[in-house]
Amino acid sequence: MNKIEYKPIGIIHSPFTTPEGTPIQPPGGTDAEAVAEIFPEYAQGLEDIGGFSHIILLYHFHLSKKFSLKVKPFLDDAFHGLFATRAPSRPNPIGISVVRLLRVDNRMLHIQDIDMLDRTPILDIKPYIPKFDVRNTDRTGWLETRADKTEKTHDDGRFSK
Repeated sequence: MNKIEYKPIGIIHSPFTTPEGTPIQPPGGTDAEAVAEIFPEYAQGLEDIGGFSHIILLYHFHLSKKFSLKVKPFLDDAFHGLFATRAPSRPNPIGISVVRLLRVDNRMLHIQDIDMLDRTPILDIKPYIPKFDVRNTDRTGWLETRADKTEKTHDDGRFSK
């Protein structure tokens, strides 16, 4: 198979500078704000993005460490297969977050409800469209009994070591 390469289209300017204390998922980052700076050569692609209340950001986990195929996720003390979790250390460390778009100033997207670290490279942006993006699910695997345990919403450093 051919090598796959991506070039960042921008960078996140976030108040979170280390994994410890960073929200684990966007709901844990409620009210946290950041700026997604889009590089000049991609600015034209932002036309009409301001009409959406939420956007999907795809990004590179730039501080991701060596991955393991079995991990203990933050909502459980048992090991699970990596692909059944959202742990950031992965064979291809790609992250995805749905964030609130507050406003657009030229190439700067002011966003809220974030869970990204400062200097995170942005790979792509897509509009969030509930009619297309929300699905009713029949099962949520091992998370079935744990997803509502939101008391722990910030990284304790377990995945950044």
